[in-house]
Amino acid sequence: MDSTPNFLSSLFRFFLFSLFLAHLQQHVVEGSRVSPIGLGPKMLFVFGDSYADTGNNRKALASSWKLPYGITFPGKPAGRFSDGRVLTDYIAGYLRIKTPIPYRWRKELSGRVKYGMNFAYGGTGVFDTLVAEPNMSSQIDFLQQLLNDSVYSKRALKTSVALVSLAGNDYSNYLATNASVAGFPAFIGSVVNQVKVNLKRIHNSGVRKIAVTALQPLGCLPRSTVLFAFEQCNGTENALVDLHNQLLVEAVKDLNKETNSSSFFVLDVYNAFWSVFNQKEAGQGSVSPTFENPFKPCCVGVSAAFSCASVDENGVKKYTLCSNPKSKFFWDTVHPTQEGWRAVYSTPVLQNSLKLFW
Repeated sequence: MDSTPNFLSSLFRFFLFSLFLAHLQQHVVEGSRVSPIGLGPKMLFVFGDSYADTGNNRKALASSWKLPYGITFPGKPAGRFSDGRVLTDYIAGYLRIKTPIPYRWRKELSGRVKYGMNFAYGGTGVFDTLVAEPNMSSQIDFLQQLLNDSVYSKRALKTSVALVSLAGNDYSNYLATNASVAGFPAFIGSVVNQVKVNLKRIHNSGVRKIAVTALQPLGCLPRSTVLFAFEQCNGTENALVDLHNQLLVEAVKDLNKETNSSSFFVLDVYNAFWSVFNQKEAGQGSVSPTFENPFKPCCVGVSAAFSCASVDENGVKKYTLCSNPKSKFFWDTVHPTQEGWRAVYSTPVLQNSLKLFW
């Protein structure tokens, strides 16, 4: 029997599979090699939300898989809530390892699990939010399952580090579902207490160093500054952020004391954001001289009813887009642009925080 047709069929299937893997690889952005640290960690594990998500959200639901997201890098939507790279990519670059693959692609890109894994889902929080995606506790459960399945070993995790991103979704959810503003400080305490539990779980899994991001100045996000014509921040919101960050620092100190280690530290995103904002205000511009107004986003819905990536039933855009994303710190009403993240990453305050990684 002639085996040529079977051979050609197998070759064709292999060709299609190769194209599929190549397509997935485009979604897995390499971290930039920007700050060598010598012999460092071999794996990075990421937990949290859209500030760190590199493609876990479901395509049918997330704006991160729709235009104009991803137009700067990789040139099309790739699951990141930005026009390009996000915090995870820059952290991976600093550690001189490849950006870890999103958890949802772990089977298709099994060869990349050796660099770690990204469990972060955009829109999620420490507790459940209005987004139907895994909260942080569930994300840690995913890591535990991979340990149970022998994808990783506790011994292997001794040469790994973790990034835990907190961008405030718990607080947005609280305001959307709870009318008791007076209870906000107590809720902040409960969020930080749960963060402490989560950090200890990650440490118990075997991860050597764990960085948790301080909360960025929420009152300076465009969704808040729009009320002030994008000219100033909401001081009330930032006062609540200060409380969160104070409690977070205390929690990290407690964890290091309890474990008799220096395994936990805060990645000072809060002051890194302010460094960028204040440089513009002071006219120094050494980090990035191109941010004309750091509080005004590049992509925004044409009205309050629409957001970046919104289209009507005929596919007509319901958003406006700036001519040059590099000139803007914020991409949409919540997330920085790639250039914004690069500026944050490049600040001395964040570089000093990163030195604690290894």
